[in-house]
Amino acid sequence: MKKVTQIQNEDAGKRLDVFATAFLNAPSRSFVKNLIEAQKILVNGSAVKAGFVLKGGDKVEFLQSQPEPIEAKAEEVDFKIVYEDSDLLVVDKPQGLVVHPCQSTKSGTLVNGLLAKVKDLSGINGKLRPGIVHRLDKNTSGLMLVAKNDFAHVELAKMIKEKSVKRKYLALLDGIVWENSGHIENFLARDPKNRKKYAVSATGKLAISNFVVKKRYETCSLVEFSLVTGRTHQIRVHSAFIGHPVIGDELYGKAVKGLRGQLLHSYSLEFRHPRTGEEMKFLSPLPDYFESYIEKLKDFQE
Repeated sequence: MKKVTQIQNEDAGKRLDVFATAFLNAPSRSFVKNLIEAQKILVNGSAVKAGFVLKGGDKVEFLQSQPEPIEAKAEEVDFKIVYEDSDLLVVDKPQGLVVHPCQSTKSGTLVNGLLAKVKDLSGINGKLRPGIVHRLDKNTSGLMLVAKNDFAHVELAKMIKEKSVKRKYLALLDGIVWENSGHIENFLARDPKNRKKYAVSATGKLAISNFVVKKRYETCSLVEFSLVTGRTHQIRVHSAFIGHPVIGDELYGKAVKGLRGQLLHSYSLEFRHPRTGEEMKFLSPLPDYFESYIEKLKDFQE
């Protein structure tokens, strides 16, 4: 159903995507940006960009005014709970599992599975992301923290922001990485040419990764990444940035026959328990498909 509204003085100067997200009570700004790009939101009868600055008196027309409702329901979903107490969970997410419901994936997510297995989850992130303190990409496997109450959620989020949660990943990168270790520091933002991707940008958010080469093979390198920041797609973008995309990463590299996504695994998680102060450390072995791929590789010969 079409809606039309006229911009009042208090909304003059706002970006179109910011105004429209609030006006529609949309689930995210990215949802609104997709509507704008599809010309489902017009200003004065014309298609404009998401960053268009509104003026008093502008008429904004919504050709699709409401997102399809999403509800997170309890479902049986395959994932492993590594640790659980009254405050938090550590889960091992398999490759291919989306973390929480969204417009493109409305069910069968980690959140749906958590609702079936866990009695209490923090409510700070709302009904679609209960307990979710941080995320992993759909095709990235491994360890994640989940909060069972709001106290734990606030404290864990603060620890992640203060960089006291230590997260390490193993990635198999395309080609020989000659440096034994390295530090990657730049800024990341959405790729203006492909909204599904992120790219190095002078106007993005600071992203810092450290890496150590664990083993070199004839055609690729097994690399351990330590995250200082936790930006979306950070390791995948940084790997491609240094010329060695993650094996199997269709978005930043290329698809590999027999793989369902990138060989990237969150294998180590260290943090101090938010209530007891106890030092916690968890390790997750490489998934079978990751190990099988490595077993077929030939060692690098200098």
